[in-house]
Amino acid sequence: MEARITRLEAHIEHIREDVSSIKVDIRILLGMIIAAALGLAGLMAKGFGWF
Repeated sequence: MEARITRLEAHIEHIREDVSSIKVDIRILLGMIIAAALGLAGLMAKGFGWF
C-alpha cells in the first residue's frame, strides 16, 4: 500500500511540473499574440494616416 502511494505522489509531481510548463508556454504565446496585434494596429494606423 505504501509503495502505491509513493508512486501516486511521484506521478502527481510530474503532472504539476507539466502544468507549470504549460502555463509558461501559454504566457509566452499570449505575449506573442498581443505583440503581433499591436504591430498590425500600428501598421493600420500608419496606413490610414493616423500616425
